[in-house]
Amino acid sequence: MAKAARGTGEAREGEIAAHFRRSRDAFDRAVADRDFLADVATIAGVIADAYRGGGKLLIAGNGGSAGDAQHIAAEFLSRYLLDRQPLPAIALTTDTSVLTAVGNDYGFERVFERQVRGLGRRGDVFLAISTSGRSANVLAALRAAREIGLVTVGFTGSGANEMRGHCDHLLSAPSEETAVVQQIYLVAAHAICGVVERELFDRSGA
Repeated sequence: MAKAARGTGEAREGEIAAHFRRSRDAFDRAVADRDFLADVATIAGVIADAYRGGGKLLIAGNGGSAGDAQHIAAEFLSRYLLDRQPLPAIALTTDTSVLTAVGNDYGFERVFERQVRGLGRRGDVFLAISTSGRSANVLAALRAAREIGLVTVGFTGSGANEMRGHCDHLLSAPSEETAVVQQIYLVAAHAICGVVERELFDRSGA
């Protein structure tokens, strides 16, 4: 029994180590990719400019990406590294009454699109998160955002996907594995938040 348990433990450790290696390799590719880093910097500048102009950030995604949308909104609205004024950011994934009303009346495909039309204004930024780039409700929201004059930003994986034609700025994580893609774009979101905070609130001159 002890030998079997040891073997099971080693197998688990091997599986976990393999996951960490895949994550590390994807992060190494991201860090070495100047275009990827430039895309992150550009998106940070777009969001900072929207805030300077009195705009806000709307964020949407499904499943794990819905959780990431809420996480990112919290970093902007509360604080990230600096004690500063709150920045308006709304995750379109949190209001169960709105989600179920729109889903019931118009269909799940429109749960984000209706919110973008109701809450979005020209000069705002809409951040769409989809690891596959094929989420119908995210694509519908992107089309609506462009129609009413929002700047559209997408976070996705490296595979060919439909988001490319609907985003002004697209960040493609160098992986097609959903979990790894999510890890990369959450780190990118933290980096973006840090840049935005520094540019808008850091008066130290650093």
